[in-house]
This record gives sequence, C-alpha cells and structure tokens, in this order.
Amino acid sequence: MSSRKSNALDLHIPAPRARPGDKPDFSGWSFPEPGDTPRPDVDTPAVELRDYAYGLIRVLDMEGNALGPWTPHLQPETLRRGLKYMLLTRAFDDRMYRAQRQGKTSFYMQSFGEEAISVAQALALNPDDMCFPSYRQQGILIARDYPLIEMMHQIYSNARDPMKGRQLPVMYSSKKDGFFTISGNLATQVPQAVGWAMASAYSGDLRIASTWLGEGSTAEGDFHAAMTFAAVYKAPVIINVVNNQWAISSFQGIAGGENTTFAARGVGYGMPPLRVDGNDFLAVYAVTQWAAERARSNMGPTLIEHFSYRAGPHSTSDDPARYRPAEEGRAWPLGDPVERLKTHLISIGEWSEEQHRVAQEEAVETVRATGREAEKVGVLGADGAHTRQSMFEDVYKDVPWHLRQQSEEEAV
Repeated sequence: MSSRKSNALDLHIPAPRARPGDKPDFSGWSFPEPGDTPRPDVDTPAVELRDYAYGLIRVLDMEGNALGPWTPHLQPETLRRGLKYMLLTRAFDDRMYRAQRQGKTSFYMQSFGEEAISVAQALALNPDDMCFPSYRQQGILIARDYPLIEMMHQIYSNARDPMKGRQLPVMYSSKKDGFFTISGNLATQVPQAVGWAMASAYSGDLRIASTWLGEGSTAEGDFHAAMTFAAVYKAPVIINVVNNQWAISSFQGIAGGENTTFAARGVGYGMPPLRVDGNDFLAVYAVTQWAAERARSNMGPTLIEHFSYRAGPHSTSDDPARYRPAEEGRAWPLGDPVERLKTHLISIGEWSEEQHRVAQEEAVETVRATGREAEKVGVLGADGAHTRQSMFEDVYKDVPWHLRQQSEEEAV
C-alpha cells in the first residue's frame, strides 16, 4: 500500500461569474483592438489560421470608426439598408413578443442584441445561397424581403399560415427565399446544411450553404458529425456558432466555453476558425464574405464563432432574471449592434439622429399596420383556421390508398 497521501477527487461544475442580484462582471475580459487582426488570404491553409480561433475580429470601434484590413468598404446605401433591416427586425420582435403576452400566439423568440448576425450575413451571401437557420435568425428572411405578414400569419397560426398550423410559431420556412425549415431539435440543421452543400458541389451547382446554431448546441453529436463530413469532403458551407453566452439558463461554460473558444472547435477538424465580434455589423459582413469566397473557390468550409450577447429572454417561456443579473445586457462590453452601426453611419456623414428617429418610427408603423392586417385573418385559437381534412395534404406526392380512404371518410 502506498504511503503517499492523495487528495480526494473533486468534480468541477462550471458556474457563471454573476447571478441575480450581483453586479455584472466582465472584469478580466480582453479583446484585440478594432483593426488589429490581420486579414489572411482566402486560400490560406487552415493549419495557418488556428490563432484566429482565439482572438476576435473587430472593425468598428465604440466611436463608430471602421478600422483595419477587415473593413469591407461597403457603400453607404448598403449600410443604411442593413440598419433599416435591423430596426425592422427589432420592431417585429417587439410586437410579436407583446402579442404572445396578449394571448394572440403561444410562443415567440426574439433576436434582441443579435440582429447584426443574421442581417449582415444575409446581405453578404448571394440571394440564392441556402440558409439553414436556428430559431433566432428571422433577420435573414426580413433582409431577403420575405413578407412580414406571412411571418405573422404563421405566428398566429391563422387560416393563411403558410405552414398550415403544423409548425411552432417561429419555425419559418421558405424554399423560394433559400430558408430551410427551422427545427426546434437543436443542431439538426447543421448536418442537413453540410449534406445540401455536398450535393450542390457534387452536382456542379454555384450555390453554397450557411447554417447557424447556438454555442450550447455544439455539445450535440449532430454538430460533430456534420463537422467531420464538412471537413473531409470540403463542403461549400459556412457553419456559424452564435455564442450569445446563454443556452436558455445554462451559461456557455457548460458547453465548454470556460476551457477554450467555440471557434476552436474548428481547429481539430482542420477547418478555418474565425472568431468575430457578433455585434459589429461590418465585421460580421467581412468574415461572411471571406468564408463565402473560400467556399465558392472549392476550398471547403469555415467555422465562424459570433461572439455576442442574448439581450432578451431565451423565449417567452423564459425569465432571465432567475439566472443572471438584470443589468448584464446593458453592461455587455461590445455594445448594441443597432447603435454601433448607427454611430458609424453618423460618423461618416451618411446618417443623422433625426433620420434614425424617422427610420425607427417607420419600422414600428410598418409592423403595426402589418399586424392589424394579419389579425383580421385571425389569431391563435380562432375557430376553423385549419380543417381536419388538411392533415392529409402536403405529406405524400401520391397519397397511399389507406390515407385516401381515411380522407374520404373524414369528409363525409
């Protein structure tokens, strides 16, 4: 028997720095200065890019200046469009959140604080590139000018719901807009995106795929299976990990964020790992543009970690006051994406406080008017919104005999 004294084993349980009632604590966090991160050539081997997993690509400083080699040099009109789409997304989220509280729908999920991630990416991708989103990328549809009223019809599950009452309120789908059906089962869209991208390459198509998931979902097996296929077959796909710090009430350390970055997941798969300030519209646009060019050049996938903060609750079923400080969102050191792009446009003389006020009011009024029209059709629970007969539709191209028989019996 050994005489050496041994310490008892101790299991580590990750815990956030601050809980409800505490002061938000981001002390000790440090980021590269805007403009400091070099922009590599698109054809740089992945093995030479590993350091990008541990930094943070930033373009905008907090005074609105665009700095460094990642600056995408967008036309002012493109920047204004991006800002207006973010304002519209925020106004839409606000009204739909309140509609749920009024009993008009069962469920809603905002993208408050994360609007730049979906809107900037939608503008950086080609309109026919295929998007495989999770449930916080409504900004993609809005930036692709999908009708707001169609989104509302689905949220209200009324008679004009394009999903015919078969999906949760925020699980949109639009084939013509390159927006794959959202799944509430997390990470399932990542292997689907990789498979679609592989098929696109195999068939000699020109379109790439892009997919999104939260940092907590990187702990799912689906994510890792997809990463293997994407790396092995050099699939033309962008895999976006949105690290908004919280997977519902579990802080990002539970999924491994204490030990390393989520961009570092790409290192082990031989995939370029870019880590970007997700609240910086210009930086998100630039890294997406870089990854898209790489995919279109048959150089394979890119993993992008969008470092951001979920400013609102996870969903209408969540109360963040139960697990994090109430002021934590306002204390987030990388600010608000809408305010930062607004400040940039003002700093270059392409926007003003008055224009911003008018744009906000227009966004709110557009959503309000659309909401009134959608509610005329009906809200959740309206009688006769969907017939029982409709359950037999849109399932099979050729309806099997037994379902045809049941359909006929139901119609009697």
